[in-house]
Amino acid sequence: KWSCFDVTRMSQHAANGLPGRVKLLNVDNMNPNVKRVEYAVRGAIVQRAVQIEKELKEGVKKPFDEVIKANIGDAHAMGQKPITFLRQVLALCAYPELLEDDKFPADAKQRARRILEACGGHSIGAYSSSQGIDCIRQDVARYIEKRDGGIPSNPDNIYLATGASDAIVTMLKMLVCGEGRDRTGVMISIPQYPLYSAALADLAAVQISYYLDEDKCWSLDVAELKRAVDAARQHCNPRVLCIINPGNPTGQVQSRQCIEDVIRFAKDERLFLMADEVYQDNVYAEGCKFHSFKRVLFEMGPEYSTAVEMASFHSTSKCYMGECGFRGGYMEVINMDPEVKAQLTKLVSVRLCPPVPGQALLDLVVNPPQPDEPSYHQFTKERATVLATLAEKARLTEQIFNTVPGITCNPVQGAMYTFPRIALPQKAIDKATEEGLSPDMLYCMRLLEEEGICLVPGSGFGQREGTFHFRMTILPPTEKLKIVLQKIREFHVRFTQEFS
Repeated sequence: KWSCFDVTRMSQHAANGLPGRVKLLNVDNMNPNVKRVEYAVRGAIVQRAVQIEKELKEGVKKPFDEVIKANIGDAHAMGQKPITFLRQVLALCAYPELLEDDKFPADAKQRARRILEACGGHSIGAYSSSQGIDCIRQDVARYIEKRDGGIPSNPDNIYLATGASDAIVTMLKMLVCGEGRDRTGVMISIPQYPLYSAALADLAAVQISYYLDEDKCWSLDVAELKRAVDAARQHCNPRVLCIINPGNPTGQVQSRQCIEDVIRFAKDERLFLMADEVYQDNVYAEGCKFHSFKRVLFEMGPEYSTAVEMASFHSTSKCYMGECGFRGGYMEVINMDPEVKAQLTKLVSVRLCPPVPGQALLDLVVNPPQPDEPSYHQFTKERATVLATLAEKARLTEQIFNTVPGITCNPVQGAMYTFPRIALPQKAIDKATEEGLSPDMLYCMRLLEEEGICLVPGSGFGQREGTFHFRMTILPPTEKLKIVLQKIREFHVRFTQEFS
């Protein structure tokens, strides 16, 4: 039998010239959590950028010849060259016949043979174990131990993943429970990387926003964490604290003292710590240094190292590698209840395994060429060049933006983005309101249409009321980055004058 609702829908479809039968799945009966998901870095402005690219190919005249997508940290798409050693080993793994080719160095062949021997049928086309290939998890554990000054890492606590994003969402799934005021609350920084708000919307969890201090180079203040968690306890059950260090989109690098303060706070408030550390090699500013949450936790002594439950994340997509498309990453869990850990292992097994080529790539990141191996010199040179170039582009971006009246840019201490604050005239704010847009979305859309530069408005990441920003990656080649910065400078002056 058809309900009144179905009949109404059929009438609407018929009136629009569509077939009368109502789709079994439609926007009225689909999962409502999915409709609440937003992901700004690939949102409306990026969709428009893709349309403009098609228009340019079709010969439509624009004030520019190309769209420069500075909206996402996609290093190779921005012109960064792959690291030779990584690609050599992956080529050997994908096509083992090349192992007989003399063009490949001995250490690349040795790595490839070791990976292939760990694969079913000696092929990266075979499934692996759900937690990831054993020898790669062992290499990850050794990498973590070396990074953290000898603090032990158990391979059984390592979960390989389809990029860090997949591991983060998996961990959130494990943590979210309850209904009403007992629903899990998850603390995320504002500004934040939209993966977190999107995942929380999908899981129907409660987002607890804590604000970074823009006036102090996007620093994290424990007093602000305390304010946020106390307010949240009125309507949910705060259980999780997410930290991104180095920061995305804000590019700050946390001091050791700050990390200690956060760990104490997590212990006192009984919060599960999630440490997103995918930019750990991307530190540029003088006086800044990456400190892993795990190392600081254990160096604070047993009072903390035996009590604070934590998961940390790393990826092959960032740092000097930029291998986003291979979707490689890992998660290490600390102090997890053994019964919960068994449930986590069960959950990851549902998706069979992470991509094996991504696992192979991760192995090379955590087990790179050593000083006595033939690829060492070229590898270290390429790695240093990538990181030095990023450091120079970070300085360049800050310097140029801070010469523009109405743009204020904090130092890009790490990661690969800048999040400048833009002063917008009231008339521009009013115009955006008329068009149903956030003011920084109007700004970024106009920049795209007039200059062909694709940025993400700050409203997609969260920002304090009454402030406006945009996120831009510093990844374009240096000469192109200079052009981008100059175009943004000219546009900002023009936009401000138009609405003054």
